[in-house]
Amino acid sequence: MHRVHSFAAGVWVPPSAGARPIESAITGEVIGEAGNDALDVQAMRAYAQDKGGAALRAMTFHDRARMLKALALLIKEHRQTLYDLSFDTGATQADHLIDIDGGIGTMLVFASKGRREMPDGHVYLDGSTEQLGRAGHFQGCHICTPLQGAAVHINAFNFPVWGMLEKIAPTLLAGMPAIVKPATATSYVTEACVRLMTQSGLLPDGALQLISGGVGDLLGHMDCQDVVTFTGSAKTAQHLRSNANMISNSVRFTAEQDSLNASILGPDAIPGTPEFDLFIKEVWREMTIKAGQKCTAIRRIMVPQAQVDAVIGSLDAALSQITIGDPRARETKMGPLVSNAQKNDVLEKVHQISTEAEQAFGDPNNFDMADSCGAFLPPMLFHCTNPDEASHVHDVEAFGPVATIMPYRDLEHAAALLNRGKGSLVASVMTRDGDAARQITMASAAFHGRLYFNNRDSMNEATGHGAPLPHMVHGGPGRAGGGEELGGIRAVKHYMQRTAVQGSPDILSEITGQWVPGGTEAKITEHPFTRPMNELSVGDTLRTPARQVTLDDIETFAHFTGDTFYAHMDDDAAKANPFFPGRVAHGYLLLSFAAGLFVHPDPGPVLANTGLDNLRFMKPVEPGDSIKVRLTVKSKTSRNSDYGEVRWYVTISNQNEQAVAEYELLTMNAN
Repeated sequence: MHRVHSFAAGVWVPPSAGARPIESAITGEVIGEAGNDALDVQAMRAYAQDKGGAALRAMTFHDRARMLKALALLIKEHRQTLYDLSFDTGATQADHLIDIDGGIGTMLVFASKGRREMPDGHVYLDGSTEQLGRAGHFQGCHICTPLQGAAVHINAFNFPVWGMLEKIAPTLLAGMPAIVKPATATSYVTEACVRLMTQSGLLPDGALQLISGGVGDLLGHMDCQDVVTFTGSAKTAQHLRSNANMISNSVRFTAEQDSLNASILGPDAIPGTPEFDLFIKEVWREMTIKAGQKCTAIRRIMVPQAQVDAVIGSLDAALSQITIGDPRARETKMGPLVSNAQKNDVLEKVHQISTEAEQAFGDPNNFDMADSCGAFLPPMLFHCTNPDEASHVHDVEAFGPVATIMPYRDLEHAAALLNRGKGSLVASVMTRDGDAARQITMASAAFHGRLYFNNRDSMNEATGHGAPLPHMVHGGPGRAGGGEELGGIRAVKHYMQRTAVQGSPDILSEITGQWVPGGTEAKITEHPFTRPMNELSVGDTLRTPARQVTLDDIETFAHFTGDTFYAHMDDDAAKANPFFPGRVAHGYLLLSFAAGLFVHPDPGPVLANTGLDNLRFMKPVEPGDSIKVRLTVKSKTSRNSDYGEVRWYVTISNQNEQAVAEYELLTMNAN
């Protein structure tokens, strides 16, 4: 018997008299209970805010990223325990890989992005600085800093591990504490994962808490520093969204809710093509993984009228091979739904769909597990012959192994049917026709959070219609909830405040931890390439002597490289160009000469030149002009204990102190 505890203010709290029973999806027997009516949720919020938030904000982004990596590796080490628990939710071993391993992978991606794309500091610079005054003495930029409240994550039953980890990873990386409230039906799996993390010693006190049961009046005490996220039904989302306190205090709210995701078979994807076979595979997979209990599963199938029979026949053959049964059995390909209550809800929705569509496959009263006490259902495929006149097939989501085929006349009609879903998390198109892909995109992108195109060229690497990736935005407009999750660093910013900061270059440099052009330079006597990274300071500047650029230099460079563009070789042709006074030096010649002016030849802390960013050529250099270089440490980012990246701001100037080129040089430097 699982007595699912809450973790509140550092204490594990058992279920109380108000606890709800939890059933096994396999047998229908009661296997646990969860819920505590006496939980002090206001104290949990205060503990998160005062204890967890303060501790997280004291850490740098890199500290938090390292913490995420350690947590992910810890869960990976104990994932078999989570697998064993998850079988009773109806999940097969293949389903575990999506939920548990997928959650681990998501945490690792955010850990990596935190180290590579965020500074080893406390302020994230969002975009470049803007010069607001004529002389550059007054500038502005946008920064992101952690919100100083708590993030409350109310999650669905279908992914008790991934659903939590994909939300807390960007939350913790941002520096914000999380309070997780899983769905009761699968909360025992979430609880086990939270125990692993909280007992590891890797998390600061108050960084992560768990509510097993209802949130009580928590939402009624939140303010502008808090965030609420929700995954579940549109009805519940609307209830949460309309909370009077959340509205009056402008509490950030993100919802992922009902979504009638669709897939289109492209006109070019006829039987016998790899695209047709791929389409069939994607559809049956999305119908049967997690028994169709995925927010991204395919619910509507758009097919050219001429291919409807072929698609139905192929899906009939594929679905007939699906073995339904105990998810612990190796041969089982689809387990039960999460509970008999969910099974009954799906059957109710199936009845509504059946008023507009014929059943093409699957009889809930006649399949191998029909007599079981568990929450088993077969895959059910419907065929709607007149989707233009139908409404239920576009409005009713049966959250289970259910999908409806409908014909389309042309791409315009397919897009119109696609958009009848009134907003989805994902729509997919199987086609190799670029023009068809473009037409669908222009007609339907505004209605979907993600468009997934696949064909023979991408199929070996593509992750699938229903696989949200941490690098890409997950969410959608309208019926899908109107919110966003994931999307790399975009997700982290959801838990931070973007603030416009204005001031002098020195003030902005101090705030952001990055040198701002126009700021004070720390002139150094020894060459910066001789100093380990930990001895370099933001603002350290080397100014080089000048070098004259001759006509012979230009011609030698042209013949050596093969770049004999007329602006470098023909004076009359160059003068005819409105941008040039006559023959000018190659831009890359200037870069080469600049490197010759500032590079230190001896072995030292500089390990490699890894590239340059934001290169601009601002003024032509004529034969006889002289150039010199200002090399300034703009920022430093540690990669590990041995080395890190130094970003140098490089300005090439002429004899009149006019900037002729600017760029940012990247080097890997030893500590």
